[in-house]
Amino acid sequence: MKLTPLAMAVLELLLEKPMHPYEMAQVMRARHIEAKANVKPGSLYHAVERLESHGHIEVVDTQREGRRPERTVYGVTEAGRDAFVARAKAMLGAVAPEYPEYASGLSALNELDREDSLAELRTRALKLQAEAAADRVIMDSLEAKPLPLVYWLDVRFMAARREFELAWTKQLIEDITTGRVEWVPAESEDEA
Repeated sequence: MKLTPLAMAVLELLLEKPMHPYEMAQVMRARHIEAKANVKPGSLYHAVERLESHGHIEVVDTQREGRRPERTVYGVTEAGRDAFVARAKAMLGAVAPEYPEYASGLSALNELDREDSLAELRTRALKLQAEAAADRVIMDSLEAKPLPLVYWLDVRFMAARREFELAWTKQLIEDITTGRVEWVPAESEDEA
């Protein structure tokens, strides 16, 4: 089983201490794990089931508070710890292909109307600005805690990546607007 970013996030939490999925979801939300993994309640429970079926985690306890349903608490197995370490090494050392939609959209840019393209790029830039502002709030809160930098390198990476994309997109908008990037309209069907 290849460990997905969500499975890695689950194992990382369980390496800290045993938890039930609801607690995992709360901690993931607090730590903004959604920036690096697709965290939805259904996907989290599915990841937990897959990790258990492959022997990476195991039930260590069941808890009940009052009239609430039982909560199953999971812990990492030795095989899970080994798989986590192996996958972390692979993720750090390998350059895996990524297929960002933005790059595909850029390759089709000249097929669109120039003004429509600029409007979409400006919309993207506004969304990136909002996300970058949220990144700064998160980073400020992390910097205020007595938390070693090594624990939030992922947050810093994602923020830097977003800042780069924002700067690059703004420059593209300026380049199209000023004519530095010459707009070559797609050939019409009559000319083809």
